[in-house]
Amino acid sequence: MLNSQFLKDDERAILTLRALYGKYGYLPYKMSKFEEYDLYVKNKDFLVSDSVITFNDTNGKLLALKPDVTLSIIKNSTDETGCKQKVYYNENVYRIWGTTKQFKEIMQTGLECIGDLDIYDVYEVVYLSAKSLAAISDSFILDISHLGILNAMLNKITSNESARAEIMTCIKQKNAHEIASICEKYGIDSENAVLLQDFVSMYGNPNAVIARLKEINVDTEFTKCVNELEALCSLLAKTEYQAKIRLDFSLVNDMNYYNGVVFNGFLDGVPETVLFGGSYDKLMERMGRKSKGIGFALYLDLLESIQKSAKEYDVDVLLLYTDKTDISSLNQRVQELVADGKSVSVQKSVPSKLRYKELIDLSKEA
Repeated sequence: MLNSQFLKDDERAILTLRALYGKYGYLPYKMSKFEEYDLYVKNKDFLVSDSVITFNDTNGKLLALKPDVTLSIIKNSTDETGCKQKVYYNENVYRIWGTTKQFKEIMQTGLECIGDLDIYDVYEVVYLSAKSLAAISDSFILDISHLGILNAMLNKITSNESARAEIMTCIKQKNAHEIASICEKYGIDSENAVLLQDFVSMYGNPNAVIARLKEINVDTEFTKCVNELEALCSLLAKTEYQAKIRLDFSLVNDMNYYNGVVFNGFLDGVPETVLFGGSYDKLMERMGRKSKGIGFALYLDLLESIQKSAKEYDVDVLLLYTDKTDISSLNQRVQELVADGKSVSVQKSVPSKLRYKELIDLSKEA
C-alpha cells in the first residue's frame, strides 16, 4: 500500500483532489502537451499570458505547448440540453510566470463544468474550490465577486471606455481616493463618484456586503446579479466553510470572456493567489457555444512555499556509512527505520543543504 507520508505535498494533493472530484461526478480529462496554435491565438486575451511557445509539426502545421486547459476542454465538449459535462484534470501548462518573465512549466489541477448550468452548478464548483483549499490547509480564504454587478454599475455611470478602464484599475487596487479624480477628469457627477467609492470599500462578510448592495438602486440587471450572489452565499453559509468566505469586488477579470461569479483562493504561508476560478459564458459564446461554463484551476507548484515553511527537516534520519560498511547491515538498518515511520537519507558524507533531525553514523558503531 502507498504510504502518503512519503509523498510530496503536491503529489498528495493530486491524489486527494482526484478522489474528491470523482465523488461529485467529475470525470478525468487528459490532453496532449500541445494543441493547434489557432486555438490560442483566437483567444489570447483569455490567457494569463499572451506569449505562447510554438513549433512546427512534421506536416508544417503550427502547434503550441499548451498554456491553458480550459480552451481545450471547451473545444472538445458538446452542447446537450439539460446536461452538463463535468471533468477534472491534472496537467502541466507552459506560461511566462511571475517577476522572472521567463517560461515556466506549471503544475495545475482543476475542474470545469460546462453545459446547461444553474445556481446549483455554480454553488457546487465554488464549494469544491473551498473544499480543494481545505484539503491542503485549514488556513485558507476564498474571495468571491460577481462581474455582472460591476458591469451594471459601470454601465450606469459611463460609456467612455477609457474612463471604465481607469475605474476598473482603481477597483482592482481598492483605490477609492483615485476614483474621485478620475470621475472629475471624465465629467462624472459627484453622486456617482461617491457610489463608486462606496463600492470599492465593500469587502468582507457576505451578509454585510449584500445588505449594502441592496441599498443601491442601479437597474434591474444590477438587482438580478445581487440576487444571484445572495443565493450563492446563502448556500455557502450552510457549509463548513462559512467563515472562510469573503466578498471582494477587486477581483476584476476580462469581461470580454468572464461574467457572473468569479473567485480566488489564498493559503496562509503562500504570497500568491493559488486558486483562480469563475464563470466564462462569454468565452463559450465566442467559441460558438450555446452552453455556459464555470471552473477553477489550482496551482500546485505554489504548495512548495507551505512545504518549506511547515517542514523543519528534509528527512528524519541522515544515515552515514563508509566503503567498509557491510551492505546487508546497512540495508537492514534502513528498513528498520523506514518501518518505524521515519524518512532516511543514506549518504557517505553530510550534504551541505540537507536538513535532518537525527544523525546516525555507522562508521562509529562498532
